[in-house]
Amino acid sequence: MKKYLITDPLFYSSKPKIFLKKLLTVMKTTTPDFVCIRDKTVKNYRDIAREVQKIVSYSKILLHTDYVSAHELGFYGVHLPFSRVKDILKAKKLGLHVVVSTHTLKEALHAKKLGADFITFSPIFYTPNKGVPKGLEKLKEINDKINIDCFALGGIVSENQIQACKNTGVYGFASIRYFIQQGN
Repeated sequence: MKKYLITDPLFYSSKPKIFLKKLLTVMKTTTPDFVCIRDKTVKNYRDIAREVQKIVSYSKILLHTDYVSAHELGFYGVHLPFSRVKDILKAKKLGLHVVVSTHTLKEALHAKKLGADFITFSPIFYTPNKGVPKGLEKLKEINDKINIDCFALGGIVSENQIQACKNTGVYGFASIRYFIQQGN
């Protein structure tokens, strides 16, 4: 089961040095296969990305939304919200791997059709401010109907939840809070 760490400024900070220190603390106790640098509020996004790039070599690093910077800085890929699904083609032309956030079968199939390499499907479990959870049955249904690697996302904070997601056959799980908890 692949592990996908997604950062959030609420837990990591938007200041590059603090962000890096917190990320290193988390990564000492977890070894994620993928890391998404996600901060929708910061003006120095590239500064944070460069700091991470200096010290994280064993995970596939993605930037959130900014496929141009991901390409220019030599990152593995980009994570796009579904509202930016049209950017899949642009990111792929730059040689990037693309993860797209999806919430329905229709969105998942559309992302796949446009060339996404992975999707996240969410929210699986209760997540503050993310609406009604989709649940494990819907996760399994989506995963069984698509032919693209799927990360379960949303409200995954425990080993039991990870195992439950694994039992659906998904490629992996993505989380913000699970990794934060492991790092404390």
